[in-house]
Amino acid sequence: MRFREEKRFASAVGLVLGLLCAVEAAKVNKHKPWIETTYHGIVTENDDRVILDPPLIALDKDAPLRYAESFEVTLTKEGEICGFRIHGQNVPFEAVVLDKSTGEGVIRAKDKLDCELQKEHTFTIQAYDCGEGPDGANMKKSHKATVHIQVNDINEYSPVFKEKTYKATVIEGKKYDSILKVEAVDADCSFQYSQICNYEIVTPDVPFTIDKDGFIKNTEKLSYGKEHMYKLTVTAYDCGKNRASEDVLVKISVKPTCKPSWQGFNKRIEYEPGTGSLALFSSMHLETCDMPVTSIRASIELETNHIGKGCDRDTYSEKSLHKLCGASSGTMELLPTPSSSANWTVGLPTDNGHDSDQVFEFNGTQAIKVPDGVVNTNMKEPFTISVWMRHGPGAHEKETILCNSDKTDMNRHHYSLYVHNCRLIFLLRQDPAEAENYKPAEFHWKLDQVCDKEWHHYVLNVEFPTVSLFVDGSTFEPFMVTEDYPLHASKIETQLTIGACWQENSGHDNDTETVPETASGGSGRMAQFFRGNLAGLIIRSGKLENKKVIDCLYTCKEGLDVQLPEEVASAVKVRAFNPNQSSLTVEGDDIDALDKVMQHISYLNSRQFPTPGIRHLRISTSVKCFNEDACVMVPDAEGYVMVLQPEEPKISLSGIDHFARSAAEFESQEGVTLFPELRIVSTITREVEADAESETVVSEEIMHNLDTCEVTVIGDELDGDHESLEVDQSQLQQRALEMSSSNLGLIIIGVNTMANYEQVLHLIRYKNWHTEALFDRKFKLVCSELNGRYISNDFKVEVNVIHTANPVEQANAAVQPNFINPVHHASVDLTGHNLVNAHQSSVVPSAATIVIVVCVSFLVFMIILGVFRIRAAHQRTMRDQESGKENEMDWDDSALTITVNPMEVRTITDSSLDLHRSKEGKSERRKENYFSGDFQIKQPQ
Repeated sequence: MRFREEKRFASAVGLVLGLLCAVEAAKVNKHKPWIETTYHGIVTENDDRVILDPPLIALDKDAPLRYAESFEVTLTKEGEICGFRIHGQNVPFEAVVLDKSTGEGVIRAKDKLDCELQKEHTFTIQAYDCGEGPDGANMKKSHKATVHIQVNDINEYSPVFKEKTYKATVIEGKKYDSILKVEAVDADCSFQYSQICNYEIVTPDVPFTIDKDGFIKNTEKLSYGKEHMYKLTVTAYDCGKNRASEDVLVKISVKPTCKPSWQGFNKRIEYEPGTGSLALFSSMHLETCDMPVTSIRASIELETNHIGKGCDRDTYSEKSLHKLCGASSGTMELLPTPSSSANWTVGLPTDNGHDSDQVFEFNGTQAIKVPDGVVNTNMKEPFTISVWMRHGPGAHEKETILCNSDKTDMNRHHYSLYVHNCRLIFLLRQDPAEAENYKPAEFHWKLDQVCDKEWHHYVLNVEFPTVSLFVDGSTFEPFMVTEDYPLHASKIETQLTIGACWQENSGHDNDTETVPETASGGSGRMAQFFRGNLAGLIIRSGKLENKKVIDCLYTCKEGLDVQLPEEVASAVKVRAFNPNQSSLTVEGDDIDALDKVMQHISYLNSRQFPTPGIRHLRISTSVKCFNEDACVMVPDAEGYVMVLQPEEPKISLSGIDHFARSAAEFESQEGVTLFPELRIVSTITREVEADAESETVVSEEIMHNLDTCEVTVIGDELDGDHESLEVDQSQLQQRALEMSSSNLGLIIIGVNTMANYEQVLHLIRYKNWHTEALFDRKFKLVCSELNGRYISNDFKVEVNVIHTANPVEQANAAVQPNFINPVHHASVDLTGHNLVNAHQSSVVPSAATIVIVVCVSFLVFMIILGVFRIRAAHQRTMRDQESGKENEMDWDDSALTITVNPMEVRTITDSSLDLHRSKEGKSERRKENYFSGDFQIKQPQ
């Protein structure tokens, strides 16, 4: 029994030892786990579970179950799979073991995935078993397998249109294959959900349709009369049937049938003087009807031919204009405005008024003679001829502009300027010289300007033997020069004529066609009449070579102006103006850039008082397409600039208009100043809006120039033997003014400020060396601007002569017996212009004593009555002065003594003491001033 128990114990111990040995043998980790080399997975965004193909399972030969080498049941864990490890940066996934014994695992997302951010993820994974040692060295790792995971999209976004509003324009009566395209986008990442599968017009009953690509077209021909604009609401759907988050508005404008033209052109453009430049086409653009345009050329023309000499210029006299332009010395004007000092142009017709230049018309029958002495230019020295001329195609005869020929006998032409067959010809025959050789005599220029019926400015610089010609500032060389012998010596005087050539009726004509003179009479006749218009004919000593001076003489004061914007300066070309600044050309291939340039073209008139009226405006346009043909016909755009009437200045002359000076002052070296306190003021009247319903007229003082002031004598002409009008010549020269005088008065000419004219007029003096027979003198002053366009008031001045009796005569008269007057005394006639001599009287007989006493008593009574009337008049004068009605007459306070002879036939009555009662309101004040001095009436004792 005991043996059995020992045997059983020994068997049990053996079994335990066997099991322990088996366990020790199983703890040895001999194999690595095994996984597939590549995995593909799918995960849906917003989900964390990844579906892998193949499934994630790790195998280990050390495993105890079906994955081990034998089917022995062991208790070891070295064959188990403890985990998976993912390798990569920022991998949003993790691997989890579901069953260690089977090695089954899954991959899942750590966070929510977004397909729109990343559609695919790639990383590596590795499995490891549970074998462990003291230092973990017994753990085995599998190889690294690659995992590709695709993130599947969900339809989370709706379509969104690219534009907030779509616009298009169509032309009526036309069906379009496509008017415009709307486009929407979807933010989903997948093809299915990011694609727009359908567009739809939500607005009902509209003649439009839209396809799946977003193209809109009309289903019928549209009519501008029916509807100017259609407004459509359009939506979109993606392929997941999500509708757009917001619908879009589509505006389709219907235009009338397209006609290429300039749109937005204002036909009437008003220009207010003094406002600077005025944009002509500020809102204009070119409509080309969507044609494939490659180039555009637009020509802008401002027609000013009807204004003066082709455009608006300063209308001063030609001589004044030469001064303003810097060519003042030696200038002689041959076609001046008619005046008292230059009256040879009085009979010539003119073609316009004072608003523009003084232009003279020659119709083939008129001609004028220039008085001798007006031109004193030495033709041997350099000289200049300048003239404005408008001439059209005429007959084949010579037409003379200027001619200097013999007055009598020989009919030789010394020099002349004429037109023949549209050629300008200048003839200059030299005076006799020592060597009688051929010399240049005729200079020919063939010019289109001569016969184009337009105004042109001609300047001939003559410096024998060469002659240079400037036409509108451009130089022209003669195409032919003919020679001739110098003239033979002669003492025959010459005649200078304009509009024809003077020649004697002696039969020695050197020209063929002649017409009898109708205006001048005499034994001569005119020939070679001119047909056209002339103005500003000048002969000047010395050459006129300065190009700036020549340009100044013909440059217009009005014209077109353009300021190119920087952004389009390189895209558009602007050709230079013509000399009159009346045309320009714009070229380019960009319609928008050309429109911007056109919008910067402006009209400018720099005159202070421009000529009012219409300036016609025309735009001519040519357009080319890709085939270099004129594919678009753009009609000319026509309008006009209306230059409004400028506010006319009122030139006012004021000052002392009546005063008296002693005879000694008239006879002195200085004379009497006529306008000591003269003031020149110019004002314009404007209407200003006081409020919305009323206007107020205000007067505003302005400054401008004057070009003429004329002083004329009222009454008898000046007698050069004992009276004159004078002014300091040095003061005139300092102000670049000139003076001419005659027995009618004097004229000061030249463009200058009103202040300078005022200063010069203060210096005008009147002298009279014999004042015994003079009581007063009257003068009239008139000033004007722009060659008589604006004229001042007539400022009249009356100056009286105060005579004083000889002191010796007064002493003699005091000691004479009573009632005896053997000496002749002068009696003052206060109502006339001259002093009247008293009649001689004889000794009064004693029988008449009573009569004389009565007469003297009556005389004393009348004098006392006159004194009381004068005092009453003085009181009225003081009241008038306080109310400021009129200026007080300036009378000299020098002593005045009148000796009265009671035996005179003429008696002093109350009426003889009145001073010119014809001037109401002044007579009483004049008497008061007159008698405020030392006035005495003495009788013989």
